[in-house]
Formats: sequence, structure tokens, C-alpha cells
Amino acid sequence: MEEHRPQLQMLWPTTRLNSPPEPVLLPGYQLRIFDPQTDIDGYLSLMHEAGFTDFTAERVDGCLLRVLPDGFFVVEHAGAGELVATAMAGHAPTSLHPYGGELGWVAGRRAHAGRGLGAAVCTAVVRRFISAGYRRIYLLTDDWRLPALKVYLKLGFMPFLFTSGMHERWRTICDQLNWPFTPAAWPTVQDA
Repeated sequence: MEEHRPQLQMLWPTTRLNSPPEPVLLPGYQLRIFDPQTDIDGYLSLMHEAGFTDFTAERVDGCLLRVLPDGFFVVEHAGAGELVATAMAGHAPTSLHPYGGELGWVAGRRAHAGRGLGAAVCTAVVRRFISAGYRRIYLLTDDWRLPALKVYLKLGFMPFLFTSGMHERWRTICDQLNWPFTPAAWPTVQDA
């Protein structure tokens, strides 16, 4: 039986709270706020395609209870009129992240991969947290989500070395992504 490993965590550097990136979209795409009255079917289709097959309307309702006002972002493709990317800014304090805000439920359609949509929704979430006064912005992810991990690293999120075994997991990920492995520069529990 395989042992349970905690999800990876990443932090937005406090040194970048005054200089968050701007969302950038190619022509034909519109970044906007999720509308629970009209977007639910398109959102569930997007989440299911991205592998979150257990998402239901009830689960979305649960997410809405903790998402910041104007913090549930979607990207709509004008040509098809469909939702093609999403991310949420959720109020989610934990013992590791008191007063923390979690970038969560990032997803995109495969047919629109490589167009910067994941980066756009993630930067929108970071900017929303900063505008709300959050100083601790984090995300949870998995080792196998390599495209998402590369987006997070490129945006400036840093691996959080919060428990034993993180060095080796991140070494493997950095090797797979051809990304510099610099654990001495990454935050640890002692830094938190």
C-alpha cells in the first residue's frame, strides 16, 4: 500500500506583493468573473475535462462560500462562447497559513493549452488577494501536474519546503521541467 504524501505547496513571495504581474490574454479571450446563474454548465464541463470529475453544482456552491467577492475568475473564448480556463481566490487560513488565501481550482481546456490562459487566471487571483490585503498567498498542487507547476514557477510562486521529503520531490519536478533546483532560496516552516 502506498503511503499518503501531502500535496505540494507553493507561496507567493512577500517581496512581490507590491509588484504583481498583469493578466495578459490573446485576442479572442475575455477574463471575467464567474456568474453562478449562467456559467455553471460550462464551468462543470471545463472542470470535468481538466480531470476534476467529481465537481458538481453542489461542490461549486461550497466553493462560493469561501471565495472572495470578485475572486472567481473564468476565461471565455469569444469564438466558441465557452469557458476555457478558471481559478479561484479562496479565503483558506490553516495552521501553516494563518490569514491565508489559497489560489485554487486552476483548470484549462486542452484545446486552448499554450496560450497563457492559466497564467492569466492565476495572476488575476494573485492581484485579487493583494487588493484585499492578503500577505500570505499559497496554493496546493500535485507532483504530476507538471504543466501547472511550470506556470506557477514562471509566475514567481516558490516551492514551500514545509515537511520532510519536499527537497527530493522538488528535485524530481525541477529535473522533469528543466527548472533550476534552488532549495536554499525557497521558504521553509522556519521562515513562515
